[in-house]
Amino acid sequence: MTPILRRVAAPLRVAVRGRDGVGRTTVAAALTASGVELSAGAADIDVVVIAEALKPEDRALIGKDRPTVLMLNKADLTGFGRGGPLASAHRLAAECRALTGVPTVPMVGLLAVAELDDELVAALRTLVGMPADLTSTDAFVECPHPLPREVRRRLLDTLDRFGVAHAVLAVGSGTTSRALTDHLRRLSLVDGAVRHLDAAGAPIRYRRVQTALAQLRTLAAQSADDRLADFLSADATVLAVMSAAVDVVEAAGVHVDRGDDATAHLRRAVHWTRYGRGPVDALHRHCAADISRGSLRLLGRAT
Repeated sequence: MTPILRRVAAPLRVAVRGRDGVGRTTVAAALTASGVELSAGAADIDVVVIAEALKPEDRALIGKDRPTVLMLNKADLTGFGRGGPLASAHRLAAECRALTGVPTVPMVGLLAVAELDDELVAALRTLVGMPADLTSTDAFVECPHPLPREVRRRLLDTLDRFGVAHAVLAVGSGTTSRALTDHLRRLSLVDGAVRHLDAAGAPIRYRRVQTALAQLRTLAAQSADDRLADFLSADATVLAVMSAAVDVVEAAGVHVDRGDDATAHLRRAVHWTRYGRGPVDALHRHCAADISRGSLRLLGRAT
């Protein structure tokens, strides 16, 4: 059983691709720091990093062999339209998804990996009391200011103008240096990027579970091991498979009733039985069956 369990538990491998200049290395570092398993070779999911606009070279990197997530890096540079640059980035990401059919998420990779040493934190505190010209990078570096130009360049290299402005506001409102890193990470939107990757991997995880169950059923039949047969039919196993199936359909944008009483369990079982008989593909048909099965188990517990 060990090889079977190892394959089910193995983390999904992600390949980060993108043309030069879009911040591919920074995005890769941000994902690694968030616990994503990256691969330079064979992968389960592709990340295609883009910046500012979707170009033909970006489209050429979108393959059909495995799930892909587009990451709109440098979201802070998408313009100052309604709601500010991040709101503009979310709108641009929605446009990219409409054009490609590929999940697209904005991100400021630089802020996700920002490391602020004592000198930079002290510089931010100085800027709270003595603001500098942030209308452009050149203006920030060249304007008359007590902060040495080298320190201002380091701030830009670490945070860029968007990050500097928000870091100064945070420090001015009393944010500690330790909490500042978490604040910048939230601004980076990297957690949303990781959630998109998790959703993209839901069908892969589900298929792994299905394959493992088929192999375990074969082992149970060959070995006549009652413990293995009991495991395969146990409530915990059925509900775990249901959970994996729910991840798949929710990742596709289909709502699943999360009610936890007998009426909800029965309603969900009936709904997903009908769903599985409708015009859906094989993957969703299997998921529907597993959601119905798990709902009936929960109904049996509740009655």
